[in-house]
Amino acid sequence: MSKGKQIAKAQASVAPTDHSLKEAIALIQSLKFAKFDESVDLAVSLGIDPKRSDQMVRSAIVLPHGLGKKVRILVFAKGEKEKEALEKGADYVGGDDLVARIQEGWLDFDQVIATPDMMAAVGKVGKILGPRGLMPNPKTGTVTFEVGKAVQEAKQGKIEFKSEKAGILHFSVGRASFDANMLLENVMTAMGAILKAKPQTSKGKYVKSISISTTMGPGVKIDVNQLLKEVV
Repeated sequence: MSKGKQIAKAQASVAPTDHSLKEAIALIQSLKFAKFDESVDLAVSLGIDPKRSDQMVRSAIVLPHGLGKKVRILVFAKGEKEKEALEKGADYVGGDDLVARIQEGWLDFDQVIATPDMMAAVGKVGKILGPRGLMPNPKTGTVTFEVGKAVQEAKQGKIEFKSEKAGILHFSVGRASFDANMLLENVMTAMGAILKAKPQTSKGKYVKSISISTTMGPGVKIDVNQLLKEVV
């Protein structure tokens, strides 16, 4: 069966109704067909005005079971902080040398951390890192002098999320090969962080819809009210 037919068959088998989180996880795992270990992604539609800067939702959280993949960490630091980052497992550490490599097109890393005193150098590649969601930011703990802690958390499965133009959050919460309870706990942790990040100026229903899917599989709708009761 072709990949297109497999996707269509999987989509047809998903009822357009809301499911409990446990049901949704079981469903996406039963429908996986890719030969690789697919990512499991969460999509959350928020009742915010994405045009207002004071309603942007942005935060970070360490998932209890990580993401199930190796995370390549680049750190902009010097002196003792460079040594600290390397000791905690950073893959690349440096300053202007890394800026030059990035300007030449090198992007073989998944997350960027920087000490505050290195942000002037990082700013030189802001137009490259920013659109890719790689720009360090104090709000997510990636601009810090505690680089060892930041690297350790990133390696353990720290994720960052930021609302897109349509007011949607979309990020990975694990792999299809994870035990169902691992995925459940990761999702619950992520939803707790999303609720805590609610802007004070946001009025009305904050979480409008939630769906979960694997890389190749269809999205499965989750019962928002039921899930939020369990999170709270």
